[in-house]
Amino acid sequence: MPKNKTHSGISKRVRVTGSGKITHEGAGKRHNLEKKPSRVTRRMTGMRDLAANDVPRVKRMLGI
Repeated sequence: MPKNKTHSGISKRVRVTGSGKITHEGAGKRHNLEKKPSRVTRRMTGMRDLAANDVPRVKRMLGI
């Protein structure tokens, strides 16, 4: 049986933590930051857990 290839696009966008959770960088920090309040941009920093509905599909794409 051939090996499954990892989806290269999703591997660049998500990370798997040590406990097995899938995290991703939040949206909204790329451009138009001058018009967003500092409070909002501070809240957008960091990684977030992936939504529970998306986890099975993303794990399949990663080959986990």
